[in-house]
Amino acid sequence: MLALQSSPPALGPPLVGTVVLAVAGAALGAMGSAVVRRLSNPVGKYPLFYGIVLLPFAVVSYVVLGALGLGPAVVAPLFGTQSGPLVTAAAAFVETVAAGVVAVAAYAPTVRGVRTVRDIDLTTRRAVAQMLRYVVGVSVLLTVFFTAFRHGDSVLVLVAGLAAFVVVLYFGAPWYVPLLRSTRRPDDETGDRLERLRSRAGLDVRDTRILETGDAETANAIVRGPPGYRRLFVSDAFRDAFDDDTATALLAVQAGRVDANVLTRLLGTVVAMAVLLLLSLDGPMLPLLAGAVGTLLCGLWFTRRGVDAADEYAAERVGNETLAVALERYASFHSLEPSRRRIPNPLSKSPTLGDRIDRLREDTEG
Repeated sequence: MLALQSSPPALGPPLVGTVVLAVAGAALGAMGSAVVRRLSNPVGKYPLFYGIVLLPFAVVSYVVLGALGLGPAVVAPLFGTQSGPLVTAAAAFVETVAAGVVAVAAYAPTVRGVRTVRDIDLTTRRAVAQMLRYVVGVSVLLTVFFTAFRHGDSVLVLVAGLAAFVVVLYFGAPWYVPLLRSTRRPDDETGDRLERLRSRAGLDVRDTRILETGDAETANAIVRGPPGYRRLFVSDAFRDAFDDDTATALLAVQAGRVDANVLTRLLGTVVAMAVLLLLSLDGPMLPLLAGAVGTLLCGLWFTRRGVDAADEYAAERVGNETLAVALERYASFHSLEPSRRRIPNPLSKSPTLGDRIDRLREDTEG
């Protein structure tokens, strides 16, 4: 996080800090996993644990390692006392990867818990290897942004850089997802089946890639990319986990999300909130911070409405009951208990799965 100086920091303290954070992360992951396994619907709670505990821990680790000067200390032997965007990028990459490794150390103890609650054969070694590949890929993307952020001359430049970064993430997804995850082209039989199901679902994409999940046994389908070059990513388990009716319904949900621009709504919310936070660095802080919070809450509500619209789109293609059954089968395959809430979570980007199923059934009865 620190720029290289004439006398770079010693390497010892940041290395010790990295080890300490990794050990602390492993302890946090082990304790958290033990708690999550004892909760109701533990499969659904693990993603929450990753998002509200391990992700912030990784961010804090990045800040701490930056304050300790890990990046400058590591790259100093290569660049000496030089400065500039290249040196900043190298230091940022080192710190981002190190924070990612700390996050993986925290994630590793949870694999056993996930394996137990889902009754799958996912090994810790394979899961950690997949996460390390993901960490390196994400670190490259984040390094580009952090480098531009540190060399920005004004808040407006930072805002423009953030917007450009998000645009690249959105439009470049069909190309960088295969760099972060193992993918392959579908064979002729699988490709023909998916094309037939896509047609029934009303899902228009340019091509399809199979995501190799191995022992993780996740049956998912997502669409990424800009209009004209949207790519469907289907996990390898998706092909065998569901019959044609269920698979068609789940693909119709993806078609509905494209039609309702759900991802665009979410990214727009993140960008708008981040812009207000950046402007607060050089403007009236409290009003802009309040605006950022309001933007987040309104944007997430708007995103949840997009998910509802996507379900409505899918229900028109396959029928309410067929879609409700498909969502139940999706939950069953992943050992998920469809949760329900009387009051929607204002910080959630999607209604709970149980509420979505109930809404479809109520519409059928109505």
